[in-house]
Amino acid sequence: MRSTTAQTAAAARSVLAVLLTPTTATAHTASSPGDTIALPVPHRVRADEVPYTRNEVLLEEAVTAPEQEASCRLTGGSWYSPYDDTYFTVARALDIDHLVPLAEAWDSGAST
Repeated sequence: MRSTTAQTAAAARSVLAVLLTPTTATAHTASSPGDTIALPVPHRVRADEVPYTRNEVLLEEAVTAPEQEASCRLTGGSWYSPYDDTYFTVARALDIDHLVPLAEAWDSGAST
């Protein structure tokens, strides 16, 4: 069952609130606790022999499901951005990022 736009937005806000909860880094932190960095997902990353990882994320997050052509290009569909309360209808216009709290990044070896 597909969730409604309101449910999707509420879930996104809930996740965002957790991600933005201030944390304390142990060492090597050059910024404020709670800051995050965005690690972009390249458009051509492959996971197994399935369509591009980027497309998998776009398919999963779509409000209206797009069609996937044989070339893996997505057409149609729509996406909602809770960050700026905007709907998008062109997949190419969207960037897919991993949000990682800086403290976690440093603790995971970003300083080396």
